[in-house]
Amino acid sequence: MHTIRVVNSDHLPTFTNGDILTNTEFDKRHIWHPYTSATHPLPCYEVTGAEGVNIHLASGETLVDGMSSWWAAIHGYNHPRLNQAAHSQIDKFSHVMFGGLTHDPAVRVCKQLLAMAPDGMERVFLADSGSVAVEVALKMALQYWACQGRPDKHRIITPRNGYHGDTFAAMSVCDPVNGMHSLFAEVLSRQIFAPAPQTRFGQTFSEDDILPLEELFARHHHEIAALIIEPVVQGAGGMRIYHPEYLKRCRQLCDTYDVLLICDEIATGFGRTGKLFGCDHAQISPDIMCLGKALTGGYMTLAATLCTEDVALGVCQGEPGVFMHGPTFMGNPLACAVAAESLALIQENHWQQQVSNIETQLQQELARCGELACVKDVRVLGAIGVVETHQPVDVARLQKIFVKAGVWIRPFNKLVYIMPPYIIKPEALSQLTAAIYHALHEG
Repeated sequence: MHTIRVVNSDHLPTFTNGDILTNTEFDKRHIWHPYTSATHPLPCYEVTGAEGVNIHLASGETLVDGMSSWWAAIHGYNHPRLNQAAHSQIDKFSHVMFGGLTHDPAVRVCKQLLAMAPDGMERVFLADSGSVAVEVALKMALQYWACQGRPDKHRIITPRNGYHGDTFAAMSVCDPVNGMHSLFAEVLSRQIFAPAPQTRFGQTFSEDDILPLEELFARHHHEIAALIIEPVVQGAGGMRIYHPEYLKRCRQLCDTYDVLLICDEIATGFGRTGKLFGCDHAQISPDIMCLGKALTGGYMTLAATLCTEDVALGVCQGEPGVFMHGPTFMGNPLACAVAAESLALIQENHWQQQVSNIETQLQQELARCGELACVKDVRVLGAIGVVETHQPVDVARLQKIFVKAGVWIRPFNKLVYIMPPYIIKPEALSQLTAAIYHALHEG
Protein backbone atom coordinates (compact mmCIF):
# COMPACT_ATOMS: atom_id res chain seq x y z
CA MET A 1 0.00 0.00 0.00
CA HIS A 2 1.26 3.49 -0.80
CA THR A 3 2.61 5.22 2.32
CA ILE A 4 1.65 8.87 2.67
CA ARG A 5 4.24 11.12 4.27
CA VAL A 6 3.12 14.25 6.08
CA VAL A 7 4.81 16.98 8.09
CA ASN A 8 3.82 17.45 11.72
CA SER A 9 3.78 20.69 13.68
CA ASP A 10 7.42 20.25 14.68
CA HIS A 11 8.39 20.07 11.00
CA LEU A 12 9.61 16.50 11.37
CA PRO A 13 8.69 14.10 8.54
CA THR A 14 6.29 11.39 9.74
CA PHE A 15 4.76 8.24 8.29
CA THR A 16 1.14 7.12 8.57
CA ASN A 17 2.14 4.58 11.22
CA GLY A 18 3.10 7.47 13.47
CA ASP A 19 6.87 7.02 13.38
CA ILE A 20 8.75 10.31 13.49
CA LEU A 21 12.00 10.59 11.57
CA THR A 22 14.71 12.96 12.70
CA ASN A 23 16.52 14.95 10.04
CA THR A 24 19.44 12.53 10.20
CA GLU A 25 17.16 9.49 9.85
CA PHE A 26 15.23 11.03 6.98
CA ASP A 27 18.47 12.01 5.28
CA LYS A 28 19.89 8.50 5.57
CA ARG A 29 16.72 6.91 4.22
CA HIS A 30 15.81 9.31 1.42
CA ILE A 31 18.63 11.69 0.43
CA TRP A 32 21.48 10.64 -1.83
CA HIS A 33 24.80 12.37 -1.08
CA PRO A 34 27.84 12.63 -3.38
CA TYR A 35 29.95 9.54 -4.00
CA THR A 36 28.10 7.28 -1.59
CA SER A 37 25.92 4.19 -1.75
CA ALA A 38 22.14 4.22 -1.53
CA THR A 39 22.26 0.86 0.25
CA HIS A 40 25.20 1.51 2.60
CA PRO A 41 25.56 5.28 2.76
CA LEU A 42 28.44 6.94 4.56
CA PRO A 43 27.42 8.75 7.76
CA CYS A 44 26.27 12.36 7.45
CA TYR A 45 26.56 15.00 10.15
CA GLU A 46 23.86 17.66 10.41
CA VAL A 47 25.08 21.27 10.34
CA THR A 48 23.23 24.01 12.20
CA GLY A 49 25.57 26.94 11.59
CA ALA A 50 28.98 28.08 10.43
CA GLU A 51 31.16 31.15 10.80
CA GLY A 52 34.81 31.86 10.12
CA VAL A 53 36.50 28.47 9.81
CA ASN A 54 34.07 26.70 12.16
CA ILE A 55 31.16 24.38 11.37
CA HIS A 56 28.60 23.71 14.12
CA LEU A 57 26.86 20.34 14.28
CA ALA A 58 23.37 19.57 15.59
CA SER A 59 24.99 17.11 17.99
CA GLY A 60 26.86 19.96 19.68
CA GLU A 61 30.37 19.68 18.23
CA THR A 62 32.20 22.60 16.64
CA LEU A 63 34.59 21.55 13.87
CA VAL A 64 37.48 23.39 12.24
CA ASP A 65 36.82 23.13 8.50
CA GLY A 66 39.80 21.74 6.62
CA MET A 67 38.03 21.44 3.26
CA SER A 68 36.74 24.96 2.50
CA SER A 69 33.58 23.14 1.40
CA TRP A 70 35.45 21.43 -1.46
CA TRP A 71 37.89 24.30 -2.18
CA ALA A 72 35.21 27.00 -2.33
CA ALA A 73 34.84 28.85 1.01
CA ILE A 74 38.21 30.60 0.86
CA HIS A 75 37.05 33.61 2.90
CA GLY A 76 35.40 31.45 5.57
CA TYR A 77 31.73 31.24 6.48
CA ASN A 78 29.26 34.02 7.27
CA HIS A 79 31.60 36.71 5.95
CA PRO A 80 30.01 40.11 6.63
CA ARG A 81 30.87 41.59 3.22
CA LEU A 82 29.60 38.58 1.30
CA ASN A 83 26.48 38.51 3.47
CA GLN A 84 25.85 42.18 2.75
CA ALA A 85 26.33 41.67 -0.99
CA ALA A 86 23.71 38.93 -0.95
CA HIS A 87 21.26 40.96 1.16
CA SER A 88 21.64 44.06 -0.99
CA GLN A 89 21.03 42.18 -4.22
CA ILE A 90 18.10 40.06 -3.05
CA ASP A 91 16.28 43.26 -2.04
CA LYS A 92 16.53 44.41 -5.68
CA PHE A 93 15.95 41.19 -7.66
CA SER A 94 17.30 37.67 -7.26
CA HIS A 95 17.09 36.53 -10.86
CA VAL A 96 16.21 37.52 -14.40
CA MET A 97 16.84 35.54 -17.55
CA PHE A 98 20.16 36.34 -19.24
CA GLY A 99 18.76 35.99 -22.75
CA GLY A 100 18.29 39.53 -24.04
CA LEU A 101 18.80 41.07 -20.57
CA THR A 102 21.86 42.06 -18.56
CA HIS A 103 22.50 43.63 -15.16
CA ASP A 104 25.15 45.37 -13.10
CA PRO A 105 26.28 42.35 -11.00
CA ALA A 106 27.08 40.35 -14.16
CA VAL A 107 28.91 43.27 -15.75
CA ARG A 108 30.91 43.88 -12.57
CA VAL A 109 31.97 40.27 -12.06
CA CYS A 110 32.96 39.86 -15.72
CA LYS A 111 35.02 43.07 -15.63
CA GLN A 112 36.82 41.76 -12.54
CA LEU A 113 37.44 38.34 -14.06
CA LEU A 114 38.96 39.78 -17.23
CA ALA A 115 41.13 42.15 -15.18
CA MET A 116 42.45 39.25 -13.08
CA ALA A 117 42.73 36.56 -15.76
CA PRO A 118 45.88 35.73 -17.73
CA ASP A 119 46.63 37.84 -20.81
CA GLY A 120 44.42 37.17 -23.80
CA MET A 121 41.18 36.35 -22.02
CA GLU A 122 38.56 38.65 -23.58
CA ARG A 123 35.16 36.93 -23.33
CA VAL A 124 33.24 35.46 -20.39
CA PHE A 125 30.50 32.84 -20.54
CA LEU A 126 28.77 32.54 -17.16
CA ALA A 127 27.68 29.05 -16.16
CA ASP A 128 25.94 27.23 -13.31
CA SER A 129 28.72 25.02 -11.96
CA GLY A 130 32.24 23.80 -12.60
CA SER A 131 31.10 20.78 -14.59
CA VAL A 132 28.97 23.02 -16.80
CA ALA A 133 31.93 25.37 -17.31
CA VAL A 134 33.93 22.39 -18.59
CA GLU A 135 31.05 21.28 -20.82
CA VAL A 136 30.96 24.81 -22.24
CA ALA A 137 34.73 24.82 -22.81
CA LEU A 138 34.68 21.50 -24.64
CA LYS A 139 31.68 22.47 -26.75
CA MET A 140 33.37 25.80 -27.49
CA ALA A 141 36.51 24.04 -28.74
CA LEU A 142 34.57 21.57 -30.90
CA GLN A 143 32.32 24.25 -32.41
CA TYR A 144 35.36 26.45 -33.07
CA TRP A 145 36.97 23.84 -35.30
CA ALA A 146 33.72 22.88 -36.96
CA CYS A 147 33.23 26.54 -37.89
CA GLN A 148 36.76 26.63 -39.30
CA GLY A 149 35.80 23.85 -41.69
CA ARG A 150 37.71 21.29 -39.58
CA PRO A 151 35.07 18.93 -38.17
CA ASP A 152 37.77 16.24 -38.19
CA LYS A 153 39.25 17.95 -35.12
CA HIS A 154 36.69 16.44 -32.79
CA ARG A 155 38.65 14.75 -29.98
CA ILE A 156 40.18 16.00 -26.75
CA ILE A 157 43.57 15.05 -25.37
CA THR A 158 44.32 15.11 -21.65
CA PRO A 159 46.73 13.60 -19.10
CA ARG A 160 45.61 10.66 -17.01
CA ASN A 161 44.75 11.22 -13.34
CA GLY A 162 42.76 14.32 -14.23
CA TYR A 163 39.34 15.30 -12.94
CA HIS A 164 37.05 17.78 -14.69
CA GLY A 165 33.54 17.06 -13.43
CA ASP A 166 30.78 14.47 -13.41
CA THR A 167 28.61 15.41 -16.40
CA PHE A 168 29.11 13.35 -19.53
CA ALA A 169 31.48 15.47 -21.63
CA ALA A 170 33.45 16.42 -18.52
CA MET A 171 33.55 12.78 -17.41
CA SER A 172 34.93 11.75 -20.79
CA VAL A 173 38.13 13.71 -20.07
CA CYS A 174 38.49 12.48 -16.48
CA ASP A 175 40.91 9.66 -15.74
CA PRO A 176 39.45 6.49 -17.34
CA VAL A 177 39.96 4.40 -14.20
CA ASN A 178 38.97 6.93 -11.52
CA GLY A 179 36.15 8.14 -13.76
CA MET A 180 34.72 4.63 -14.18
CA HIS A 181 34.68 4.87 -17.98
CA SER A 182 34.02 1.13 -18.22
CA LEU A 183 30.51 1.67 -16.84
CA PHE A 184 29.66 4.13 -19.61
CA ALA A 185 31.80 2.79 -22.44
CA GLU A 186 28.96 2.80 -24.96
CA VAL A 187 28.03 6.45 -24.46
CA LEU A 188 31.19 8.35 -23.52
CA SER A 189 33.15 10.12 -26.24
CA ARG A 190 36.47 8.39 -26.94
CA GLN A 191 39.18 10.83 -25.95
CA ILE A 192 42.99 10.56 -26.07
CA PHE A 193 44.84 10.04 -22.78
CA ALA A 194 48.51 10.76 -22.19
CA PRO A 195 50.51 9.43 -19.23
CA ALA A 196 50.23 11.75 -16.24
CA PRO A 197 53.15 14.12 -15.64
CA GLN A 198 55.67 12.56 -13.25
CA THR A 199 58.14 15.32 -12.38
CA ARG A 200 57.07 16.80 -9.08
CA PHE A 201 56.83 20.48 -8.30
CA GLY A 202 60.25 21.63 -7.08
CA GLN A 203 62.21 18.81 -8.72
CA THR A 204 64.40 19.12 -11.79
CA PHE A 205 62.18 18.68 -14.81
CA SER A 206 62.74 15.48 -16.77
CA GLU A 207 62.52 15.74 -20.54
CA ASP A 208 61.17 12.19 -20.55
CA ASP A 209 58.04 13.55 -18.92
CA ILE A 210 56.81 15.32 -22.03
CA LEU A 211 57.82 12.75 -24.67
CA PRO A 212 54.64 10.60 -24.54
CA LEU A 213 52.48 13.70 -24.98
CA GLU A 214 54.64 14.90 -27.88
CA GLU A 215 54.25 11.53 -29.59
CA LEU A 216 50.45 11.62 -29.20
CA PHE A 217 50.32 15.14 -30.63
CA ALA A 218 52.45 14.13 -33.62
CA ARG A 219 50.21 11.12 -34.30
CA HIS A 220 46.77 12.60 -33.62
CA HIS A 221 46.98 16.39 -34.02
CA HIS A 222 44.76 16.32 -37.12
CA GLU A 223 41.87 15.06 -34.98
CA ILE A 224 42.60 16.92 -31.73
CA ALA A 225 40.45 19.97 -31.00
CA ALA A 226 41.89 20.81 -27.60
CA LEU A 227 44.09 19.75 -24.72
CA ILE A 228 42.42 20.13 -21.30
CA ILE A 229 44.54 20.14 -18.17
CA GLU A 230 44.40 21.15 -14.50
CA PRO A 231 47.34 23.54 -14.08
CA VAL A 232 50.05 22.31 -11.69
CA VAL A 233 47.66 20.38 -9.39
CA GLN A 234 45.56 17.43 -10.49
CA GLY A 235 42.74 17.57 -7.95
CA ALA A 236 40.20 14.85 -7.29
CA GLY A 237 41.99 12.48 -9.68
CA GLY A 238 44.79 12.04 -7.16
CA MET A 239 45.88 15.37 -5.64
CA ARG A 240 49.07 15.19 -7.71
CA ILE A 241 51.32 18.29 -7.80
CA TYR A 242 53.47 18.42 -10.92
CA HIS A 243 56.21 20.60 -12.43
CA PRO A 244 55.10 23.86 -14.14
CA GLU A 245 57.46 23.13 -17.05
CA TYR A 246 55.08 20.37 -18.15
CA LEU A 247 52.31 22.94 -18.46
CA LYS A 248 54.62 25.27 -20.39
CA ARG A 249 55.39 22.47 -22.84
CA CYS A 250 51.66 21.82 -23.24
CA ARG A 251 51.24 25.41 -24.38
CA GLN A 252 54.09 25.00 -26.87
CA LEU A 253 52.68 21.76 -28.27
CA CYS A 254 49.25 23.33 -28.73
CA ASP A 255 50.81 26.24 -30.60
CA THR A 256 52.93 23.95 -32.78
CA TYR A 257 50.09 21.62 -33.74
CA ASP A 258 47.22 24.12 -33.93
CA VAL A 259 45.33 22.79 -30.92
CA LEU A 260 43.40 24.85 -28.37
CA LEU A 261 44.58 24.79 -24.74
CA ILE A 262 41.90 24.60 -22.04
CA CYS A 263 43.08 25.26 -18.49
CA ASP A 264 40.66 23.93 -15.89
CA GLU A 265 41.28 26.33 -12.99
CA ILE A 266 38.09 25.46 -11.13
CA ALA A 267 40.05 24.02 -8.19
CA THR A 268 43.35 25.88 -8.63
CA GLY A 269 42.06 29.39 -9.36
CA PHE A 270 41.96 32.38 -7.01
CA GLY A 271 45.15 31.78 -5.05
CA ARG A 272 44.89 28.21 -3.83
CA THR A 273 48.30 27.15 -5.23
CA GLY A 274 50.17 30.27 -4.11
CA LYS A 275 49.64 32.03 -7.45
CA LEU A 276 46.41 33.74 -8.47
CA PHE A 277 45.94 31.02 -11.11
CA GLY A 278 47.74 27.72 -11.52
CA CYS A 279 48.89 28.60 -15.02
CA ASP A 280 50.77 31.60 -13.56
CA HIS A 281 53.37 29.13 -12.24
CA ALA A 282 54.26 28.39 -15.87
CA GLN A 283 53.71 31.97 -17.09
CA ILE A 284 51.37 30.83 -19.84
CA SER A 285 47.92 31.84 -21.03
CA PRO A 286 45.31 29.35 -22.25
CA ASP A 287 42.87 29.76 -25.12
CA ILE A 288 39.97 28.79 -22.84
CA MET A 289 39.86 28.83 -19.04
CA CYS A 290 37.30 27.34 -16.63
CA LEU A 291 36.63 28.92 -13.24
CA GLY A 292 34.28 28.08 -10.37
CA LYS A 293 34.34 26.93 -6.72
CA ALA A 294 35.94 29.94 -4.94
CA LEU A 295 34.36 32.37 -7.42
CA THR A 296 31.54 33.19 -4.97
CA GLY A 297 33.58 32.40 -1.86
CA GLY A 298 31.55 29.21 -1.48
CA TYR A 299 28.24 31.03 -1.03
CA MET A 300 26.38 29.66 -4.03
CA THR A 301 26.96 27.98 -7.33
CA LEU A 302 28.47 30.01 -10.16
CA ALA A 303 31.15 29.27 -12.73
CA ALA A 304 32.65 30.91 -15.78
CA THR A 305 34.34 29.90 -19.01
CA LEU A 306 36.71 32.55 -20.36
CA CYS A 307 38.22 32.55 -23.82
CA THR A 308 40.26 34.61 -26.26
CA GLU A 309 38.70 36.87 -28.85
CA ASP A 310 39.89 34.49 -31.57
CA VAL A 311 37.99 31.59 -30.04
CA ALA A 312 34.85 33.66 -29.45
CA LEU A 313 34.76 34.97 -33.02
CA GLY A 314 35.74 31.60 -34.47
CA VAL A 315 32.87 29.85 -32.70
CA CYS A 316 30.38 32.21 -34.34
CA GLN A 317 31.61 31.94 -37.94
CA GLY A 318 29.25 30.19 -40.34
CA GLU A 319 26.31 28.08 -39.21
CA PRO A 320 24.66 28.39 -36.76
CA GLY A 321 26.35 31.75 -36.11
CA VAL A 322 25.78 31.57 -32.34
CA PHE A 323 27.15 29.51 -29.46
CA MET A 324 24.49 26.91 -28.73
CA HIS A 325 24.44 26.97 -24.95
CA GLY A 326 22.24 28.84 -22.49
CA PRO A 327 21.72 27.70 -18.87
CA THR A 328 18.45 28.87 -17.33
CA PHE A 329 20.23 30.46 -14.37
CA MET A 330 23.11 31.85 -16.44
CA GLY A 331 24.37 35.10 -14.95
CA ASN A 332 22.19 34.79 -11.84
CA PRO A 333 22.30 38.30 -10.30
CA LEU A 334 22.41 37.06 -6.71
CA ALA A 335 25.39 34.78 -7.40
CA CYS A 336 27.11 37.47 -9.48
CA ALA A 337 26.72 40.08 -6.73
CA VAL A 338 28.33 37.78 -4.16
CA ALA A 339 31.04 36.76 -6.65
CA ALA A 340 31.87 40.41 -7.35
CA GLU A 341 32.42 40.99 -3.63
CA SER A 342 34.42 37.75 -3.30
CA LEU A 343 36.68 38.88 -6.14
CA ALA A 344 37.01 42.31 -4.50
CA LEU A 345 38.30 40.57 -1.38
CA ILE A 346 40.78 38.60 -3.47
CA GLN A 347 41.95 41.76 -5.24
CA GLU A 348 42.91 43.26 -1.87
CA ASN A 349 45.73 40.67 -1.95
CA HIS A 350 45.59 39.51 1.67
CA TRP A 351 45.40 35.98 0.28
CA GLN A 352 49.05 36.08 -0.80
CA GLN A 353 50.44 36.30 2.72
CA GLN A 354 47.70 34.06 4.10
CA VAL A 355 48.42 31.27 1.60
CA SER A 356 52.18 31.63 2.07
CA ASN A 357 51.77 31.28 5.85
CA ILE A 358 49.52 28.24 5.42
CA GLU A 359 52.03 26.61 3.06
CA THR A 360 54.92 27.08 5.50
CA GLN A 361 52.94 25.68 8.41
CA LEU A 362 51.65 22.70 6.40
CA GLN A 363 55.19 21.84 5.29
CA GLN A 364 56.42 21.92 8.87
CA GLU A 365 53.54 20.14 10.57
CA LEU A 366 52.61 17.48 8.02
CA ALA A 367 56.24 16.34 7.60
CA ARG A 368 56.02 13.95 10.57
CA CYS A 369 53.19 12.08 8.85
CA GLY A 370 55.83 10.82 6.42
CA GLU A 371 57.34 8.80 9.29
CA LEU A 372 54.20 6.69 9.70
CA ALA A 373 54.33 3.20 8.20
CA CYS A 374 50.92 3.61 6.56
CA VAL A 375 51.94 6.80 4.72
CA LYS A 376 53.34 6.69 1.20
CA ASP A 377 53.85 10.39 0.52
CA VAL A 378 53.32 13.90 1.89
CA ARG A 379 53.04 16.91 -0.43
CA VAL A 380 52.20 20.58 -0.04
CA LEU A 381 51.65 23.48 -2.41
CA GLY A 382 50.11 26.78 -1.38
CA ALA A 383 47.09 26.15 0.84
CA ILE A 384 46.93 22.47 -0.13
CA GLY A 385 48.24 19.69 2.11
CA VAL A 386 48.10 16.03 1.05
CA VAL A 387 48.95 12.85 2.93
CA GLU A 388 48.79 9.76 0.71
CA THR A 389 48.55 6.33 2.32
CA HIS A 390 49.60 2.96 0.92
CA GLN A 391 46.09 1.53 1.17
CA PRO A 392 42.62 3.10 0.80
CA VAL A 393 41.40 4.58 4.07
CA ASP A 394 38.20 3.69 5.90
CA VAL A 395 36.39 6.99 5.29
CA ALA A 396 33.60 6.47 7.84
CA ARG A 397 36.04 5.44 10.57
CA LEU A 398 38.46 8.30 9.93
CA GLN A 399 35.61 10.80 9.69
CA LYS A 400 34.40 9.73 13.13
CA ILE A 401 37.91 10.17 14.55
CA PHE A 402 38.18 13.61 12.97
CA VAL A 403 34.83 14.77 14.34
CA LYS A 404 35.88 13.61 17.80
CA ALA A 405 39.06 15.67 17.35
CA GLY A 406 36.99 18.73 16.44
CA VAL A 407 37.89 18.96 12.75
CA TRP A 408 36.15 18.42 9.43
CA ILE A 409 38.32 16.52 6.95
CA ARG A 410 36.86 14.42 4.12
CA PRO A 411 39.34 11.76 2.90
CA PHE A 412 38.91 9.71 -0.25
CA ASN A 413 40.59 6.55 -1.45
CA LYS A 414 44.25 6.79 -0.32
CA LEU A 415 44.20 10.53 0.27
CA VAL A 416 43.81 12.49 3.47
CA TYR A 417 44.08 16.09 2.41
CA ILE A 418 43.16 19.60 3.54
CA MET A 419 42.67 22.95 1.81
CA PRO A 420 41.52 25.25 4.61
CA PRO A 421 39.97 28.72 4.23
CA TYR A 422 42.66 31.37 3.75
CA ILE A 423 41.59 33.14 6.96
CA ILE A 424 42.51 30.20 9.19
CA LYS A 425 44.64 31.00 12.25
CA PRO A 426 47.83 29.02 13.06
CA GLU A 427 46.30 27.29 16.10
CA ALA A 428 43.27 26.10 14.09
CA LEU A 429 45.54 24.84 11.31
CA SER A 430 47.62 22.99 13.89
CA GLN A 431 44.43 21.33 15.11
CA LEU A 432 43.87 20.03 11.57
CA THR A 433 47.40 18.76 11.01
CA ALA A 434 47.56 17.14 14.47
CA ALA A 435 44.24 15.38 13.81
CA ILE A 436 45.59 13.93 10.54
CA TYR A 437 48.73 12.62 12.25
CA HIS A 438 46.93 11.08 15.21
CA ALA A 439 44.13 9.56 13.08
CA LEU A 440 46.64 7.84 10.80
CA HIS A 441 48.83 6.87 13.74
CA GLU A 442 45.86 5.20 15.45
CA GLY A 443 44.88 3.58 12.17
